Amino acid sequence: MKTILYFLLDRWADFEAAYISTAVAMLGEGKFENKTVSLSAAPVRSVGGFAAVPDYVLSDVPDDYDALILIGGMSWHGEEAAKVKPLVEKTLKSGRLLGAICDACRFLGTMGALNHCRHTANDFDELVRSAGAAYTNANGFVHRQAVCDGNVVTANGTASAEFAREVLRALLVADEKTIDCWYEFHKLGLYTAPLPGMR
Repeated sequence: MKTILYFLLDRWADFEAAYISTAVAMLGEGKFENKTVSLSAAPVRSVGGFAAVPDYVLSDVPDDYDALILIGGMSWHGEEAAKVKPLVEKTLKSGRLLGAICDACRFLGTMGALNHCRHTANDFDELVRSAGAAYTNANGFVHRQAVCDGNVVTANGTASAEFAREVLRALLVADEKTIDCWYEFHKLGLYTAPLPGMR
């Protein structure tokens, strides 16, 4: 069983977690489990008002997780976000998959985590402005909805489905055809996607 950790800060973007977590559960054939992490054991409320009770806090994250996904939201600018840095650094150093969407990408920029991979974010100028001297890879910025380079997946906040697709591919949650069919179904809709097997 492979474990995917989703880090949730206060006012996390619930819609950015939904595609990945459900696709992992539906396509992963029981080989993956989704677990949430936060700064404390208290429920973490999303921008939509959902309260998630985290499975782990930073002090008890298991050593054998396979991926860390930073879900965007409204709190990655805050001081509390800095507490996540050691877990991000551990993930990168170990070669495990690191994913970030929306403002979590900007957070990665502020800690230099995007300096050795192609990446994207909500806005290039904002990334440069916010990250300052810690960000030295402007040439690595790609104007795409989602980008996977090595073990790092990034996406802007309008790309929940694209982000999920890249994470699914990187973790080999299913074969390429199944992942593409899943993506087309969710992007094109029930009546237009060429997916007879998923109807």
